[in-house]
Amino acid sequence: MFDKFNNNDGERKPRPRFRREAGEGASMHSPRPRFHREGESRPFNHDGESRPHFSHDGERRPQGFGFKKPNRNNGVYSNKKQQVYREQHEDPTKPVRLNKYLANAGICSRREADDFIQAGVITVNGVTVDSLGAKVLPTDDIRFHDQPVRRERKVYILLNKPKNTVTTTDDPQERHTVIDIVRNACPERIYPVGRLDRNTTGVLLLTNDGDLAAKLTHPKYNKKKIYAVTLDRELDEVDEAIVRAGVTLDDERIIPDALEFPKQDRKHIGLEIHSGQNRVVRRIFEKVGYKVVNLDRVSFAGLTKKNVGRGKYRFLTPKEVAFLQMGQF
Repeated sequence: MFDKFNNNDGERKPRPRFRREAGEGASMHSPRPRFHREGESRPFNHDGESRPHFSHDGERRPQGFGFKKPNRNNGVYSNKKQQVYREQHEDPTKPVRLNKYLANAGICSRREADDFIQAGVITVNGVTVDSLGAKVLPTDDIRFHDQPVRRERKVYILLNKPKNTVTTTDDPQERHTVIDIVRNACPERIYPVGRLDRNTTGVLLLTNDGDLAAKLTHPKYNKKKIYAVTLDRELDEVDEAIVRAGVTLDDERIIPDALEFPKQDRKHIGLEIHSGQNRVVRRIFEKVGYKVVNLDRVSFAGLTKKNVGRGKYRFLTPKEVAFLQMGQF
């Protein structure tokens, strides 16, 4: 029974473990290199085909080391694209104003919450509350029209606003709004932070974070905005000096933080300003006899529209959200 291991002289012959050359009588066990070095072929399977690479979930990877399949799901609130943010630690023993709680839950704005409270449609622990100064605890049973109020996760979206779009959550005239653009971005109720004119384009932040929205719209936080302005004619030096020195709008002296001419002519102006007045840029130049024919906000509180096409949006990164929450505008 051991003849296959012995030669004709009765001496034991070594058992061939690997095939040295292809051909008749070669062993079925071929050496498999442990590492792939440059110039060597990768190991083969029994069908003679190159052994494919597989990911941990069993899917075959595309050819090429380190190649990643591009994500074409642009702007969709999916598991791959969405940014999930951790809410700040909440003290369950610290009371908060009821209108603030409702706004943070995505039910409505704080102003709308006051109307709902006065209308008597809000109950706390089974008792109707109609006092505007009422405070609640995060552990309270708060209901809106008998429906329990649940805290939503925070969502932050940067939109490159196009022209002919109204910055509002609901327009009685049924015009195209910024909410129409981001309607499928997330299930949460989000709203714009501040306003841009219908024909003003550029950076617009939408969120359901009421605390951050209040901080970004309050004038004391001194957030800066940068606009690319196109006038109907070139700005002469006398009027430039007036604008730089500041003009008075609604009893407030508006002084630009910076004014530059990025192009060869004086019709195109880069203006940095922190005032939150309505239509402030257009009114500044109207004050000295010019008409703004094109206005684009290129930066808001440190956020820019880089790599975001007109009418497109993206979710903020956790780092960007942290900077906004810390007031690092």
